[in-house]
Amino acid sequence: MRLGMFMMPVHPLNRDPSETLREDREAIILADKLGYYDAFVGEHLSDLAENVTNSLMFLATLIHSTQNIKLASGTCNLSHMHPTLVAAHAAMFDNLAQGRFIFGISPGALASDAEALGMLGEDRNKLFAEAIDIILAIWEREAPYDIELPDNRFRVTTRQSLNPAVGVGIMQKPYRSRRPEIVGTVVAPYSKGVIAMGQRDFHPLSANFLLPKWVQTHWGNYAEGKRNAGLQADIADWRVARTIFVADDDKVARSYGGTDANSPYRFYYKQMLTKLRKSNRHEVFKEHREQPDDEITVDYVLDRLMICGSVDSVVDQILAMREITGDFGELVYANMDWADPQLAKRSLELMAQEVMPRVNAAIGNA
Repeated sequence: MRLGMFMMPVHPLNRDPSETLREDREAIILADKLGYYDAFVGEHLSDLAENVTNSLMFLATLIHSTQNIKLASGTCNLSHMHPTLVAAHAAMFDNLAQGRFIFGISPGALASDAEALGMLGEDRNKLFAEAIDIILAIWEREAPYDIELPDNRFRVTTRQSLNPAVGVGIMQKPYRSRRPEIVGTVVAPYSKGVIAMGQRDFHPLSANFLLPKWVQTHWGNYAEGKRNAGLQADIADWRVARTIFVADDDKVARSYGGTDANSPYRFYYKQMLTKLRKSNRHEVFKEHREQPDDEITVDYVLDRLMICGSVDSVVDQILAMREITGDFGELVYANMDWADPQLAKRSLELMAQEVMPRVNAAIGNA
C-alpha cells in the first residue's frame, strides 16, 4: 500500500495567508523527503480557511523544490473556467513537472465560489461533465480540433486562425502520453459517479470525511464501471484518504488529535460539519439516513473519523479500518494546519517511517 498526502488545506481564519502558504509548501517538501508517493492540494476562490485559490499555480512552486513526489490538483474545479484554459494549463504543468503531475478533478462544490463567478444557479455537475469531455478531446485531437459534442455548450476550434507553419492555433499536449493520470474525489456513499470513473479509466480517491462503511461502497461501483468498459479494475488505482495524527505518546496524540479545544483536527471537522450542514450534505457523517441531525456533533465526527495515537495504536486502527473498507492501493494522509509544527512534522515522519512499514508487513503476512 502506497502512502500519499492530501490537503484542502484548512487553516484558522486569523492566520496570515503568506505564512500558511509557506507552511503548506514545507509540508509537501517534507513529504517528498519522507517518500510520500503524491500530494493532492485543493482550491477555493472564496474561503479564508482554505488559502489555495489555484492548485496548479501553488503546485508549480514545488516542481523544483521536490524530487520524486507526484504533484496533484486536488482538485481542479472544472466549473470555474473554460475547459480550453484548463486543458492548456494542465498540459503545460505536466510538461513542467515532466510527468510528475496527477490531474485531480471535480465540479467545485463551494457555493460562494459559484456566486462570486455569477453561476450560482448553474448545474455545476453538468458543467463538469461537459468540461472534461472537451479537455480530453483537445488532448486527443490535432488542430484545428473542431470539437462540437452533443449536448455540450462548449465549442473549440482554431480553424480560421490556424497557421501550422508558425505554430499558431496549436495547443500543447501533455508530457509523453495522451493524458496524465486523472483522479476524481468521491464524497458520497454509493456514488454513481464512481461507475463513470471506472468506465473512463479515471481513478477514485475516497474522501477522508466519509465513514469507512460508506467508503466500502465505492470499490464495487468502480469495478462495475471497469467491467462496463471491458476492463479489469486494479486495486492499486483506489486511494482512500483518512484523517490521521501519530505521536510518540498516546496522551499527546489524543489531545492534539481532537480532545484539546485548540486541536487543528477539531477545528477542521468543525469547519467541515458547519459547511456540510449549510449545504445539506452532512448525511455523509451519519451511520444511517434516519439518524437525528442533533446526534452529529464535532465529538461524534472525531470519534468516528479520527485515527490518532502512538505508532502501534495507529497501525491497529488502520488495519481495522481496512477490514471494513476492503483492500485499496494508497492511504492518503490528510494534512492539517500546523498548530504545533514540531508535532505535525513528527506525525508525518512516524507515518512514513514506522506506521506504513508495519501496516504493509501486516498486510503481507495476512
